[in-house]
Amino acid sequence: MFCLCPKAERRTPMNEKRAADSTVEGIIENIVYYNEMSDYAVLEVLDEKNTLITAVGTIPMPSEGEKIILHGYWTYHNEYGKQLAVLSFEKRLPEAVDDILKYLTSRTVKGVGPVTALKIVNRFGVDTFEVMENHPEWLTDISGITPKKAAAISKAFREQTGLRSLMMFCGDRLGTSEVTRLYKQLGGDSVEKITDNPYILCAEACGIPFEKADAIAHTLGITPDHPERVFYGFCYILNYNARVNGHTCLPKEKLIAAATETLGLSPDILTEHLSRCLSEGRLARFVAGEREMIMTREIDEAEGYIAKKLLALDRDCPKYSASDIALLAEKAEARIGIEYATLQREALYEALHRGVMILTGGPGTGKTTVIRAMLFVFDSLGMKTVLAAPTGRAAKRMSEATSEEAKTVHRMLGMERGAEETVRFDRSEKNPLEENVIIVDEASMIDLSLMSALLHAIRRGSRLILIGDSDQLPSVGAGNVLADLIASDQVRTVSLTEVFRQSAESLIVTNAHRIRRGEMPVLSRTDADFFFVRREDERTIADTVADLITNRLPKTYGKEIRDRIQVISPSKKGAGGVELLNVRLQERLNPPATFKKEKQSHGVTFRVGDRVMQNTNDYDVEWEKNGVAGTGVFNGDIGVIEEILPTEEKMRIRFDDRLAEYSYDLLDELDLAYAITVHKSQGSEYPVVILPTYACAPLLLTRNLFYTAITRAKRMVILVGRADIVHTMVENHREILRYTTLRERFSEESR
Repeated sequence: MFCLCPKAERRTPMNEKRAADSTVEGIIENIVYYNEMSDYAVLEVLDEKNTLITAVGTIPMPSEGEKIILHGYWTYHNEYGKQLAVLSFEKRLPEAVDDILKYLTSRTVKGVGPVTALKIVNRFGVDTFEVMENHPEWLTDISGITPKKAAAISKAFREQTGLRSLMMFCGDRLGTSEVTRLYKQLGGDSVEKITDNPYILCAEACGIPFEKADAIAHTLGITPDHPERVFYGFCYILNYNARVNGHTCLPKEKLIAAATETLGLSPDILTEHLSRCLSEGRLARFVAGEREMIMTREIDEAEGYIAKKLLALDRDCPKYSASDIALLAEKAEARIGIEYATLQREALYEALHRGVMILTGGPGTGKTTVIRAMLFVFDSLGMKTVLAAPTGRAAKRMSEATSEEAKTVHRMLGMERGAEETVRFDRSEKNPLEENVIIVDEASMIDLSLMSALLHAIRRGSRLILIGDSDQLPSVGAGNVLADLIASDQVRTVSLTEVFRQSAESLIVTNAHRIRRGEMPVLSRTDADFFFVRREDERTIADTVADLITNRLPKTYGKEIRDRIQVISPSKKGAGGVELLNVRLQERLNPPATFKKEKQSHGVTFRVGDRVMQNTNDYDVEWEKNGVAGTGVFNGDIGVIEEILPTEEKMRIRFDDRLAEYSYDLLDELDLAYAITVHKSQGSEYPVVILPTYACAPLLLTRNLFYTAITRAKRMVILVGRADIVHTMVENHREILRYTTLRERFSEESR
């Protein structure tokens, strides 16, 4: 059963074990060790008696030359001797000239190295920080510092000091990466904004877990039953379930139950608070059948708008007669040189007779043939058509299949950053798309928010054609849009079922349809494009996969096949999970070498030549494509690390034809991608797919996940593992439950 209540994240304070009994004030002379992920540091500090002491503990972002006050207790290490175990600390900017120079020389401020630091301190002495913060134009008096560089130094210094103030305010409750993200989001007055309302921390844009925001709120005197605490608690639970479980709403009783556990208040008190939130319009309700569903206002508006707009498009679009459509279909057949099957003709008819239609079908059923026919017919009628898909790889595949340009939905809509770092689209009801026909492939991947944005951009009288495979996994984001549209019976759906001769010769296609019907795939053949390598001992799966990629397949098909293989696993964990496989495959495919630079981040070693994947949407990452600059790398995009530049604290990664730059503070957005999960593979296609079949979480051993995995392969599938797990996946037809109200909204809007 999926989780409705977020698990509390609690870091046990060190002072629960022992209270601080010593205080040391001094200057950080040397950073012996610092872990960016955990913020654990080993420092040498010169105290007020000019004695060098060793301090250990969680001390985020230390800098040599920095003045620091440490509170803790003395311990004795067998190898390193006497040490101060730090429980808490305070930081201050250095005041003495020598300490200021040491502070700047340590490259704490971006753009200021040892040479520049010496020039600045020699010129301004104890006033250096005042000049850098408030009078950057004075820095241009120094040789080599241009007005542009002076402004950049001042900005970096202000960001650094603001960041440190925020770090001190948050104490040990937030990690360095979280504080950095917060500062970028909230700006220079971050502390004031958080003090005014600490629960803005758990807003979606900030992304701080509610428990951490709640801990900060507690220190500010916010009471457990404060209306803002309860409201943001409700929002946190709703947003958590949208992000993790894909729910756009929750039944009232489940929301109250989850809030009781999360907020520690009684159901009666929470019900009273919920009634107030609903009456004030801060949350929304929708009655679906006999259940009262609760959701955020944004989702309520999105679901209502989607149903209303789709019905309007279907109603207002000009219709063509059956005879005209038949004539156009014949012309398309003559032009393309093919005779359409009955269901393909039906799909073409509905595309011209409806404002909105859905085309579904498994591999080899001729969806691409129908798209080509539609393009020909719409072009002959003088209509402007645009092709799009949710991901870059899916758009690229669509382009290759149709010989027409296809864009990502985000690019088609003109994605850009709006106020308060929110994502917005240039295309909207005020500036709609110019095309008469919008065809979107891989529609099962479209979540609620993207569908809402798409529909806002489609002008009245236009056509929308959604193409997808209803048997694949639902979108990563909240909602179950394609399935809800089909289930509503308000959007005409044509399902292609006939597998054509050429495709039927592929065992990948044959097995995909067998799995779809709940039948075991053929595993015994060794002369086709679908293979099974039996490994009953799961401990041998990872090594077998590595051997296939590094030795057996290259020996048969040539070394170039290595770059065409993608390992796809049901889970991150376990003997055939992504985490273990990525370690093994990196060791074999891209081992360390003296000429390969490396960078460690969040427990992962990144190396030049590594295959990596973006694990979240980041609309700000800068890239260049054929001399043209752009921004935005999205969840699931796969690239290769081309350069690691330690002095500039960044790396360059090539995503197909885009070269992107990542500063080190963005590395937690990357994972190794020698192996990826099935969910991350959606919308992509690979020449060769290797799928481990092993015992993992039952919720992941499902038929639609298995089906989604093998339909990612274009030329070859290799299963490695246990046959009984294959049987389990085929038999497990349990659908992923998602609470939504979109299907019911159609009934309400069509009354």
